[in-house]
Amino acid sequence: MAEIRVRTSKKYQVLDLTPQVTEVVRNSRVSDGICCVYTPHATAAIVINESDDPQIGLDLLDVLDKLIPEGVWRHDRIDRNGAAHLKAAILGPSKVIPIQQSRLALGTWQAVMLVELDGPRDRKIIVTIVKHTSGEPC
Repeated sequence: MAEIRVRTSKKYQVLDLTPQVTEVVRNSRVSDGICCVYTPHATAAIVINESDDPQIGLDLLDVLDKLIPEGVWRHDRIDRNGAAHLKAAILGPSKVIPIQQSRLALGTWQAVMLVELDGPRDRKIIVTIVKHTSGEPC
């Protein structure tokens, strides 16, 4: 298990974690298995999507704002971030990626990303690697 720490700089932000997660996989020396990327925060999420075009991340944030507006949720009475909690719950805190031949089995344009929904904040990402044992389903 490894931890990645990042500091977001905006209230809403999409950060590409692929280089850091790739390094964890490389250091694990696991040739076949699975990689779980998880963030233990209620107002952030992990997604897999295209990172080559930064507009995709902005489009994701825009669609979330249209689907889940700010300032209309019961939780806003407590700390005014109800929308961030709902967006994070829909996107989810983790993704599991196969490891094949010591590499993340991502598609050509795919990347592992942290979606910040209530920043700026210090965020922790936990990366767990499980080695595939020959003869057992992964």
